[in-house]
Amino acid sequence: MSSSKRKLKRIGILTGGGDCPGLNAVIRGVAKPAHDNGLTVIGIIDGFEGLVKGKAIQLYNKDVSGILASGGTILGSSNKGDPFHWPELVNNKIVIRDKSKEAMRNYEAWNLDVLIAIGGDGTMKISQSLIEMGMNVIGVPKTIDNDLQATDLTFGHDSAVYVVSEALDRLHTTASSHHRVIVLETMGRYAGWIALNGGIAGGADIILIPEIPFYWEAIFDKVMTRHMMGKKFSLVCVAEGAKPHNGKMVIKAKDKKRTDPIQLGGIAEYVAKMISDNTNLETRYTVLGHLQRGGSPTPFDRILSTKFGTYAIDLAIRRKFGRMVALKGSEIKSVEIKEAIAKQKLVKKTDQAVKAAVAVGVSFGTKEL
Repeated sequence: MSSSKRKLKRIGILTGGGDCPGLNAVIRGVAKPAHDNGLTVIGIIDGFEGLVKGKAIQLYNKDVSGILASGGTILGSSNKGDPFHWPELVNNKIVIRDKSKEAMRNYEAWNLDVLIAIGGDGTMKISQSLIEMGMNVIGVPKTIDNDLQATDLTFGHDSAVYVVSEALDRLHTTASSHHRVIVLETMGRYAGWIALNGGIAGGADIILIPEIPFYWEAIFDKVMTRHMMGKKFSLVCVAEGAKPHNGKMVIKAKDKKRTDPIQLGGIAEYVAKMISDNTNLETRYTVLGHLQRGGSPTPFDRILSTKFGTYAIDLAIRRKFGRMVALKGSEIKSVEIKEAIAKQKLVKKTDQAVKAAVAVGVSFGTKEL
């Protein structure tokens, strides 16, 4: 009997892409009700890399007990394990191969009825390609970047925003003590949600995001105006993908092993130097980096992750394959995975968060808002 018709018995679960707070809470949210329904749960090690290499373990109740508040993922993850873009070292050169057939073979060898893939846009794109090969997949949206259009929020975002907010709180005290401008760099790649929400929560004076290219003069005017008004410090929250008007993003490196080879980073140092050189104000910069992805999830993310996980297993039991769980308002719904990856969710100038920030005096490095 084909896996599309037989009674659900065996579920695979993996965590793909970068780690973030809440992954373990989703694994727990899937495994506990699955066990209660007599299902076998197979945990695939290191994301899609484990699916290609055949690395997996069976998850029991004892394995998922007590992991709700733990950061990271007990299954491990990888952002270089795309089965359709698999890097191999041949004669000291990286060669990209298609290993999707190996992934499908292992799925079938483990007798899986469905794969629950937890990840961001990259994971969902891989999932859709596997669906087209005949695999049953259910997606759970994970990314601190919050850039999946089909869900109001992704788990992990709230935890990242909390880290940014706390960092700005701490930088506020040292900036005011030494009368400095301090620039804080956040993650987010091509989306500015972390910098926007973290900047608002942390009281940043200037927020720079990829979706709103900035003008240098607007930044210099903002910090100088604050200085002349007796406010002896300024906080700048800049997303790693932010860029000046008619300028380019700052690229730190390129990694051919990744589906998207571009590694962003360095914009905070660039902005800090430009402010210092053009205003003569003492300026420092801080890069949060992986601090935003590590540690325990916030209560909000623990709740959202649990809802996502339990809804995913419910979809599996009802054989609603090819769908991704999504937050719509205050309720968990589901959408087709191909819909989830159709368009990236980016910040718009008309978003209420942008308007609120402008209303309280935040500059986005432009006079257009």
